[in-house]
Amino acid sequence: MTICSVLQNVLIAAKRFYEESVARKVEPVKVKLLSPVPSDIDIARAATPKHIKTVAHEVGILDHELELYGMHKAKVSLDVLKRLGHRRDGHYIYVTGITPTPLGEGKSTTTVGLVQALTAHLGKLSFACVRQPSQGPTFGIKGGAAGGGYSQVIPMEEFNLHLTGDIHAIAATNNLLAAAIDTRMFHEATQKDKALYNRLVPVTKGKREFAPSMLKRLQKLGIDKTNPDDLTDEEIRRFARLDIDPASITWKRVLDTNDRFLRQITIGQAPTEKGFTRETGFDIAVASECMAVLAMATDLNDMRERLGSMVVATSRSGEPITADDFGIGGALTVLMKDAIKPNLMQTLEVQSLATVLMIGDTGLRTRGSIC
Repeated sequence: MTICSVLQNVLIAAKRFYEESVARKVEPVKVKLLSPVPSDIDIARAATPKHIKTVAHEVGILDHELELYGMHKAKVSLDVLKRLGHRRDGHYIYVTGITPTPLGEGKSTTTVGLVQALTAHLGKLSFACVRQPSQGPTFGIKGGAAGGGYSQVIPMEEFNLHLTGDIHAIAATNNLLAAAIDTRMFHEATQKDKALYNRLVPVTKGKREFAPSMLKRLQKLGIDKTNPDDLTDEEIRRFARLDIDPASITWKRVLDTNDRFLRQITIGQAPTEKGFTRETGFDIAVASECMAVLAMATDLNDMRERLGSMVVATSRSGEPITADDFGIGGALTVLMKDAIKPNLMQTLEVQSLATVLMIGDTGLRTRGSIC
């Protein structure tokens, strides 16, 4: 009898735990509408956001799936996709526009307002998926991108300024690749084949080994060898020299600020660069192809493959040159390992509503959507 009672209690406790874990209780907050309507920032600052852990719990995100960035924002682990993989897909509402103005079109305001209406007034659990603001428009005439009026993401300042640093990670990733391009061209122009090969595949503890990314390049070149000492002089030349055509380079550096005087620049003017100069320029950070990769990637491994496959130039013989040819696909992925995780914030009226904020403007264009 004692064993039966214990088992029955375990079953009851398990059922209770399951019911609590699948429950979704969203309690909307009544917003006091003022007339005339205050400014966006006054409305945002008058609100009292909930702790982001409370928001996460109300929508079913577990503690171990949450990475806190202060009290009001967090990242969500991609493991939540595995845990909820058995769930049926929900409905998807697409918000876009084709009438751009210097002050925006109202896509974010419409998106947030729609989600608040669905959740606060119709009782339907919903998420708003909007893009992160770029500092270019934020400090320009357009201003922030958190929505407007009573349809905002809050806290507005934390959303508009840096958020969790994803766009900065994009910029760092993009500029690492840009630096690798010019550095490789400099070394190829100033070193012979053997010296260049010894730098790429150095002898460590009396042994020379190819890195995994190098094996991929050998396969691309059709060289079926895995021992660095077995390569012929011609194979060493083909492996070590990318022979980049400077006129074919499409990869620019990026900066998340509107700075018109960096649109076209000349690099390599320091004496240490030995006269190796070329014209290039800066784009806004969210225009980087790294942002597009982030938008399309399904997981970390997929992002690694996509980053390594980015074409940045062609050789003088017309062969496409990718990030993996420089051997830095893994380094690019490490810089973006956290950026792939979606961010979690809340909206004004439905303060316990999760707002998933991820990629930048250009990334959404890559997917064919602008929220």
